[in-house]
Amino acid sequence: MERTGPPARYSGLLAAFSATLLAAGTLVASAPAAGAADADLARNGGFEAGLDGWSCTGGSGAAVSTPVHGGTSALRATPAGSDNAKCSQTVTVKPDSTYTLSAWVQGSYVYLGAAGTGTTDVSTWTQSAGAWKQLTTTFRTGPATTSVSVYTHGWFGTPAYYADDLTLVGPGGDPVTLPSVPAGLKAGVPTSSSVPLSWTAATGATGYNVYRGGTKVASVTGTSTTVTGLTASTAYSFQVAATNAAGESAKSAAVTATTTAGGGGGDAGLPAHALVGYLHSSFANGSGYTRMADVPASWDVINLAFGEPTSVTSGDIRFSLCPVAECPNVESEAEFKAAIKAKQAAGKKVLISIGGQNGQVQLSTTAARDAFVSSVSKIIDTYGLDGLDIDFEGHSLSLNTGDTDFRSPTSPVIVNLISAVKSLKAKYGSDFVLTMAPETFFVQLGYQYYGSGPWGGQDPRAGAYLPVIHALRDDLTLLHVQDYNSGSIMGLDNQYHSMGGADFHIAMTDMLLTGFPVAGDPTKVFPALRPEQVAFGLPASTQAGNGHTSPAEVTKALNCLTKKTDCGSYQTHGTWSGLRGLMTWSINWDRFNNWEFSKNFDAYFGG
Repeated sequence: MERTGPPARYSGLLAAFSATLLAAGTLVASAPAAGAADADLARNGGFEAGLDGWSCTGGSGAAVSTPVHGGTSALRATPAGSDNAKCSQTVTVKPDSTYTLSAWVQGSYVYLGAAGTGTTDVSTWTQSAGAWKQLTTTFRTGPATTSVSVYTHGWFGTPAYYADDLTLVGPGGDPVTLPSVPAGLKAGVPTSSSVPLSWTAATGATGYNVYRGGTKVASVTGTSTTVTGLTASTAYSFQVAATNAAGESAKSAAVTATTTAGGGGGDAGLPAHALVGYLHSSFANGSGYTRMADVPASWDVINLAFGEPTSVTSGDIRFSLCPVAECPNVESEAEFKAAIKAKQAAGKKVLISIGGQNGQVQLSTTAARDAFVSSVSKIIDTYGLDGLDIDFEGHSLSLNTGDTDFRSPTSPVIVNLISAVKSLKAKYGSDFVLTMAPETFFVQLGYQYYGSGPWGGQDPRAGAYLPVIHALRDDLTLLHVQDYNSGSIMGLDNQYHSMGGADFHIAMTDMLLTGFPVAGDPTKVFPALRPEQVAFGLPASTQAGNGHTSPAEVTKALNCLTKKTDCGSYQTHGTWSGLRGLMTWSINWDRFNNWEFSKNFDAYFGG
């Protein structure tokens, strides 16, 4: 949240590449005539059976009905972040034999190749194919090779590519037997909406199907996954089966797990649909000062902006009312406290918001962590507040090199913040209201990038809020990401979405309510939040920040998310009538704009 006009600091991470990095001199061989015993060994090479037989990294692939080269389906795969949208299958072959691999492709920088040949692995590619183009290459298997992996992929940061009618022609290998049944299935520590699972590798397996109550819910290539979208306080039964080209093994012995109750992150006394706003209590800007007593009843959660540290790394947070010199109409401390009590008596929640655009907070030491807990507690006690809003922006949160798993963070600023908030929650109990207002850079961008990345060089702040949200999800009352002052962000449709219209809010919120693989890694899925934990944030006026959305577009976004109407081209992964509501920066700017934002909210939800 910024005190003045919108900042120009947002810089999205861009994927770029050079043609000089492409595999120079790749062999493209003409296909020799097939022998009498040769056959097409590729399974479902025309994608008429969807992705049956294929595995695509990061969920990047899908079968589509247009464009197609032959039949009624083709593969569409979309690179994202460090994922080049590789779709592959393992094929049984004979040793010391020659094979011809061919496919029809369309798109920029599309690759076709074979790996694990036992001799020289091959690939071929085409650049900027505007129409269907056939790629062909040949290889010979080694003396001990009995299977190869054939694949297609695109290139980092490029649009979706298409592939169809893939064939692998050559002598068939010995029949493949079914893999063994997976053993050692274990459930990890559940949350209120997810259960992590792991098992030991099965002999002969190339993949695994995961079942919940007898229904397949996931297909993975590794030996672990997290099942998401579960209901709190519910017992579930899970099994896993191994797969290969011959089919699927019998299912493993079942393991049961019960999701948690959701901790204290429940309603906390909020209405079914809540309006959240920030009140400029400690400073003045062009929107003018608004006294607490003058905040309309429309606002269900009032965040006091802001508590700020005495220094970036001190952890010592201070809050005071706007000086009279800046805000001539500021109320007295006694009047302010009395107005807070009156709001609470009317069922409203008043929180202290820590951070903002200017309030950088880095809890890099345990001393800073402890100072944060004691100083925030003092503010809450002094003003009789209901809880805490975390609005860490800028460089407050970042991930150290090597901190690559949001489920087990190691960076001190992350670990200490989580510990501090848990201490506050333990001190104030189940009625403690905890909200967060991260920017998209720190949350949804994590779908493509996480921290400095596996090879370094990325912005270490990318996705840095994810471990905080995940660790505190059972204590979290409400997450309202700032859908403004943002660059374009890739949604779960692997398309980029830009702020200012319904589409951006729909795509960004769908990610939170569906869950997503972090940095495209299917083994590291950020689980969905409950709909009552989610709102989305907007500027209250054009002066309040970049990305102002008209009331009509806000209504479209709400219709799509809660009723699955007015969705436009984006298809959500569910319908969430329990979506908590909206957040805005700010109450002051809404007053400046004749209360347009809150009036629209009241009209929609019948406030």
